[in-house]
This record gives sequence, structure tokens and C-alpha cells, in this order.
Amino acid sequence: MRIGELSERTGTPRRLLRYYEEQGLLVPDRSSNGYRDYPEGCVDRVLQIRGLLEAGLPTRIIKQVLPCINNPRAIHVSGATPETIATLERERDRMADRIRCLIRSHDAINGYLDAVRGEGQPSGVASAASYDVGVPVTTEAA
Repeated sequence: MRIGELSERTGTPRRLLRYYEEQGLLVPDRSSNGYRDYPEGCVDRVLQIRGLLEAGLPTRIIKQVLPCINNPRAIHVSGATPETIATLERERDRMADRIRCLIRSHDAINGYLDAVRGEGQPSGVASAASYDVGVPVTTEAA
């Protein structure tokens, strides 16, 4: 696929896709006329890159991590510095914190929905899970 289609399918501006290529994160084929030709797997790769960038990882570390994501059974580590390892540990811990927060929010929403639907909750009483996110929820109309 051409860069425009990859951009459209991933919601990533063409300029960013070219930047990912410059950083060695994406490697498109080139057609005889010089146009970039991205294989289907690049859609997932771009989404992975964006997710890792949003998690705060710099492109130099993403470049080291991407091969592990593509084939987690064949991890080959080269050039992992103590700084790289510390950065990855911090990111892993931040992700774990966000996952715990999302689980609490998920449980709170489920509790709210159960209460609103009248499934096991008396009117006006929120699920205990709804207090985990710091905002008590009641079923009374405002």
C-alpha cells in the first residue's frame, strides 16, 4: 500500500510516517518509480509505534523494542545500556499503574451500570467499586 493509504488506515499523518522511516522504525519497499510500498503488517507496526510513543518511550528505545514485539519468542538484545533498561522498567511500571487505574474505572462503571439497571443494588446506593476512583456514584437524579 502507498503512504496515503497507510496514513488513512492508521490515522497517522504522512509526515510522521516519513519520520518513522527516517528513524528506522518503518522500512517500506520501493517500487520501480520510487514510491514507498508498505506491506500489510505496517498497519500494526505503526499502531505499535504510536502506542509506545504515547507511553513515553523515545524512538531510539522503540527501535530496540520493536523486534521483540514482532516476534516475542525470538528476543535478540543488542546494545541494551543500563539507561535503556531503567527506562523500560519505568515505562513498564507506569503501564502497570495505568492498567490498575483502568481496571478500577472499569469496575466502577460496571457497578454504576448494575445500580442503574437495578441489578442487586438498592436505589441510591452505589457499588463499593465506584469509590475506588474517588468519586461516589448514586442512582438518584440530580
